[in-house]
Amino acid sequence: MTPTPRGLGRLSASQQGALAAALTITVWTSFILISRASAAHTLQPFDLALLRSLGAGVILLPWGAWMVARQRQQVGHSSSFAGFSPLPWGLSLKLGISGGVLFGLFSYSAFFMAPAGHASVFLTGSLPLWSTLVAWIWLHEQIGPRRALALLLILVGDAVVGWNSLRQAFDGSGVWRGDLCFMATAFTWSCYSVMIKRYQVDPVRATIATTVVAFFILVPVYGIASFMGWISSALPQAAWTEIAFQAFFQGGISVVVSGLSFTQMVRHYGPVRTSMITSVVPATSAVGAVLLLGEPLHAHLLWGLLCVTLGILGGVWAVKPAAVKSA
Repeated sequence: MTPTPRGLGRLSASQQGALAAALTITVWTSFILISRASAAHTLQPFDLALLRSLGAGVILLPWGAWMVARQRQQVGHSSSFAGFSPLPWGLSLKLGISGGVLFGLFSYSAFFMAPAGHASVFLTGSLPLWSTLVAWIWLHEQIGPRRALALLLILVGDAVVGWNSLRQAFDGSGVWRGDLCFMATAFTWSCYSVMIKRYQVDPVRATIATTVVAFFILVPVYGIASFMGWISSALPQAAWTEIAFQAFFQGGISVVVSGLSFTQMVRHYGPVRTSMITSVVPATSAVGAVLLLGEPLHAHLLWGLLCVTLGILGGVWAVKPAAVKSA
């Protein structure tokens, strides 16, 4: 059983869920804005993915080794990856590849090709769509008419923004590639969230296992690919302050803090309702992109955000009766 900090132990289950939601929304909004702003600096997408893994690994690898050492005193314990992951090999790989490796590579690549406003629509805005489809296929969750209509609105919002990107492609724009990467990121994260629900993994072990797998895969692959010249790396040219900040935020905050809060949300609300709640991030990140990054809010993006927001509200309204009945 995962230990709970004394301060959180005084909170009720609903209060812990609300706190986890607030932390997740704040960090996810900051993740979109900071990651997009990073495209104007020295580091490249693979550099950011590596620093995300290293920054989180400094905290979570020792934590995982300590947890595995304690598990060995229990009957039937299971660990993997040289005693750093407290979960079995198969489950660690599934969580680590979907929520760690693929998420990092797809998302950072997207931020270098598309603006933060598109991340608001295609990344966080598409989570309810993908999580519902994955949960429908894997967990056999039912999709009622109201939820289907809500998901259709989200799909319309994606289509409005995506169609404009495709039209710009004829002028040589590569924004559509970033949109596809954002969609792929949303899909991999939805798979990760549904797996947490499916296997009932607690937040600490899920986050540790994801980080361990990403660390064991990305570090050697990055070293080989960079040495052979297969990827573009600017790590030697970057200032130490930029490297330290990205490792701290992308690893320590975006992985550790957000990872624990998000998985706690999944356990409390379920994967679909969690995705609906976190999808307020399209509005907060889009406004932040306008105010902080100076991105224009074009009509097609505004309509896309409106459709996504209406879809989110409709989705929350559709699943609310089931949540009350379950409680």
